[in-house]
Amino acid sequence: MADPDPQTAPQGRRWGRLVLMLAVPLALVVGAVIYWMSLQGKVTTDNAYVKQDKVSVSSLVGGTIVDVLVKENETVRQGQLLFRIDPQPYEIDLAQANAQIATAQADLTALGRDAALSGADISAAREEIAFAQSRLERQKALWDRGFTTKADLDAAEHAVAQAREQLRAAEARQTEAQAKLANGAAVPGQNPRIAAAQAQKAAAQLDLSRTEIRAPMAGRVGQADRLQPGQQVLANLPVLTLVGLQGTYVEANFKETDLADMKVGQPAEIRFDAYPDLKLKGHVASIGAGTNSEFSLLPAQNASANWVKVTQRVPVRIELDDKSPRALIAGLSVDVTVFTNGKKR
Repeated sequence: MADPDPQTAPQGRRWGRLVLMLAVPLALVVGAVIYWMSLQGKVTTDNAYVKQDKVSVSSLVGGTIVDVLVKENETVRQGQLLFRIDPQPYEIDLAQANAQIATAQADLTALGRDAALSGADISAAREEIAFAQSRLERQKALWDRGFTTKADLDAAEHAVAQAREQLRAAEARQTEAQAKLANGAAVPGQNPRIAAAQAQKAAAQLDLSRTEIRAPMAGRVGQADRLQPGQQVLANLPVLTLVGLQGTYVEANFKETDLADMKVGQPAEIRFDAYPDLKLKGHVASIGAGTNSEFSLLPAQNASANWVKVTQRVPVRIELDDKSPRALIAGLSVDVTVFTNGKKR
């Protein structure tokens, strides 16, 4: 066999190197185009977390915990009894309120039998006036004829004035007694003192009922480390947290540059860091009214001339369309993809 032309071999290697040099950039360009095409019509963020409704449970009255009926991570139903506060102080308040009602009723009965209401004092005062007036007239007649002294005449006039003062006092006592028995416009048909005592009783009964703290919704018990028998509870100070069983959603914080084509109702895909094989479908339920920085405790201020523009994040609520086969724990990290073309699910 004849040997290959020594000039042909180097020429073939040069063509091979040229093809390789052109193929690698071309493959990179094709790959970049394919990757760019795959990103069209969707936006993705890994700054997203599972959210669930949470309620801080506190007692509306203060006291000592005497009974605990739930434990950490336990699932409870709405209205279920969680714990009790010592009811004895509130039972005493209720007994005192009942005693005040009884006292007001007894006072009302006594006032109804008061002589001032019967008018006896007024009648007696009027009779006294009539007697003193007749005596004064006799003294005047005797004075005119010179058969009495000035002292007796003055005494008769004083007796008339004193009788009239007694009449005014009797009428005032009757008016006062009638006022105590009168019904106010705010509580028609009921004496104000009894109404006030009954209002105190209602307040005592309400406080007593509040010594039993029940679940405001169905959920799982969390942050119950302070829920211990003997623990002193202050009114309106949270003792535990209930994480709702319903209403799970995802809060995805998208860059403001991702919102150009995003609309409510667009389909979404959710992947979970905790469950790599789990993928759920959802949709955009709402787009936040402000960026995260706007609702922070100390919003950023760009008042100076020297500042760096930072891409803002906007919270987007993603509702789940699928029922998860795994437990969705509040705060789980997820990756969210929103299909802005509305086609791919």
